[in-house]
Amino acid sequence: MTDLSDIEWRVSPGLTEYPDALAEMEARAAAIQQGEARELIWLLEHPPLYTAGTSADPTELLSGDRFPVFTAGRGGRYTYHGPGQRIVYVLLDLTKYGRDVRHYVHSLEGWVIDCLAALGVPARRAEGRIGIWTDDGDAEAKIGAIGVRIRRWVSFHGFAINVAPDLSHFDGIVPCGISEYPVTSLEKLGGPAAMKGVDQAIEQTFSTFIDTLAADPIDS
Repeated sequence: MTDLSDIEWRVSPGLTEYPDALAEMEARAAAIQQGEARELIWLLEHPPLYTAGTSADPTELLSGDRFPVFTAGRGGRYTYHGPGQRIVYVLLDLTKYGRDVRHYVHSLEGWVIDCLAALGVPARRAEGRIGIWTDDGDAEAKIGAIGVRIRRWVSFHGFAINVAPDLSHFDGIVPCGISEYPVTSLEKLGGPAAMKGVDQAIEQTFSTFIDTLAADPIDS
């Protein structure tokens, strides 16, 4: 049983510059691996920007001069981050949880789905499509993004939930390489769009995520 009090929980006010967050994650992940720092769940928002994952296709950056573009080092393709989007960086020592990357990502997806359910928004995985999906009217739309990196069995990066961002900002990229489906948000769906309530739902469903992560992958 994981002692949740051993994991630091941090909520950063305002907007955190992406290079600063990336440097902090890199340093913290190394310290966790060396046993010199606690694991960390970090909630924050970024200024408007695009990030390129390790599989990013340059043709999917449609407006490269609109916002700054950063190489993220995480898996995946192009993603937008900006105000009104809750970013959750998850820095965990996966040697405690079976060293199974697929199980970790599956558990992380489940955490986002559980969080959205707590907010009254039914969401799901979609076969063959990255991210977390829900129904927006007659369309299926993406409401959450997943992007992780594992180094020496310490995870960093994590997930993003669209709370109340400017959805037009996604028009500068092909989000995660998927052009056939729109992007939506809690605000657009008429759901709770206050960041404090979203943070509470994230924290309330955290223990279930940890329990799932600690379980045998066969049971996930």
